[in-house]
Amino acid sequence: MSNKIHVKRNDDIIVISGDDKGKRGKVMDVSPDERKVIVQGANIVSRHVKPRKQGESGGILKVEGAMYADKVMHYCSKCGRGVRVKSGVDSKNNKIKICAKCGAEL
Repeated sequence: MSNKIHVKRNDDIIVISGDDKGKRGKVMDVSPDERKVIVQGANIVSRHVKPRKQGESGGILKVEGAMYADKVMHYCSKCGRGVRVKSGVDSKNNKIKICAKCGAEL
């Protein structure tokens, strides 16, 4: 089975299912082996942290948790919603992502 994920780091996405449905953000990290992504501002969890060094404070931190990549889609600002993408080539022969609905570059 392939570990390829349809989103990459720094892609603009929208969450399409779950408690955070409708939230938009950037992909901060991708874990292809687990098929999970970490999205900025989505799936906020409480992490209990112990102080590791003297003078460092511990406590409960609010951080982004991993979510399955199947729950997110690329976001097209022109369409204003989650879209599928197709690949294309720009004028300098660089590979780019294109909105399958309206043709805008993502």
